[in-house]
Amino acid sequence: MSNSMQKISTFLMFTGQAREAMNYYMSIFDNAEIVEAKYYGPNEDGPEGTVMQAIMSIHGQQFRFFDSFVKHDFGFTPAISLFVNCDTEAEVDHAFEKLSQDGKVMMPLAAYPFSKKFAWVADKFGVTWQLNLVDSES
Repeated sequence: MSNSMQKISTFLMFTGQAREAMNYYMSIFDNAEIVEAKYYGPNEDGPEGTVMQAIMSIHGQQFRFFDSFVKHDFGFTPAISLFVNCDTEAEVDHAFEKLSQDGKVMMPLAAYPFSKKFAWVADKFGVTWQLNLVDSES
């Protein structure tokens, strides 16, 4: 890694769906790429082909992905969510449509006192996203 490594990044732990999630997010957000990825091979600690560790960049923000092969009693929680400022209505509409598909709408896409267009959704993996249309007039 170069000196441009982000000092603090969001760490997303999946249980076998990390690669699917990364591909899913790349299909939703422009300027998204997998920067680095290592997958478990045969006879390694995790199931072959699952994510040992990966870094994905979305609009310059780095996220770390990992597939846990250890059973645990927790998953993602809405207490921590990813807040996305969208520049256009088309961007917020697209993100809402894709992220809410097979997920859960926690706050419908609508105008609120704090935003002219906002939604809060849990995607099909349980990761929660707050989608906000930036008010360009402010």
